Amino acid sequence: MGNRRGHGRGDEDPVRDYADSEMEIPRLFALLLIVLEWTRPGLPSPLRPICDLRVLDHFIKEARDAEAAMRVFKEDCSIDVPLMVPLTRVDFGVWEKKNMEEQAREVQTGLWLLNKAFISLRTSISNSALHSHIDASSRNIASIGQVLRSLSIQDYVPTAAGIDLQETWKVSSAPELFQVQVNFLRGKVRLLLANAPVCQQDIS
Repeated sequence: MGNRRGHGRGDEDPVRDYADSEMEIPRLFALLLIVLEWTRPGLPSPLRPICDLRVLDHFIKEARDAEAAMRVFKEDCSIDVPLMVPLTRVDFGVWEKKNMEEQAREVQTGLWLLNKAFISLRTSISNSALHSHIDASSRNIASIGQVLRSLSIQDYVPTAAGIDLQETWKVSSAPELFQVQVNFLRGKVRLLLANAPVCQQDIS
C-alpha cells in the first residue's frame, strides 16, 4: 500500500513542514513590498501604486509549490464535482483591443472563479496540511485585489448569472486547479499589471 504518513498530523506531515518553512518567507517578502509601496515618504496618499511584479512572482511561486504538493498526495486531492475555472489562454489580438476596464473585469472575473473553486476544494479535502496551500491561495487572490485597487482599478464582483461560460472550463483535480492559477497569474494578471497606466507614468 504506499507510504501514507500522518495526514493532517502536524509536524509528522512533510507537506506541513514544507508549508511552514518555505511558504512564509515569500509571503512575508511580498507583503513587505506592498507595505513599502504604501508607505513611501512624501506622497499624498497612503495607497501607492504597486507596480513591482516581484509581488506577483511570489504568488506564482506559491501556486507552483502548492501544485507540487497536491501531486504528492494524489489520493487526498480528489474532487467529486468538477470546478469551474477561467480560461487561461490569451489571444493577444483580442486582448489588446479591449480597454483597461474590460481587461480588469476579465481578470477580476477569473480571480472570483478561482476563489470560489478554492473554497469548494477546501471542503472536499480532509488533509489539514494541504489546507495551508489552499488558504494561502485564497489570501493571495485577496492580495491581488489590493494590488488592483492600488492601481485605481475599480472593484468588480461578478455574478454567477453574468459569467460568460465560453470563457470558462472545468477541472477535476486539485493539481489542475493550481496549474490554472499559475497560468492565469502568469498570463492575464501579469499583462494587466504590467500595462497599468499608473505604472507607466511611474516609469516616465
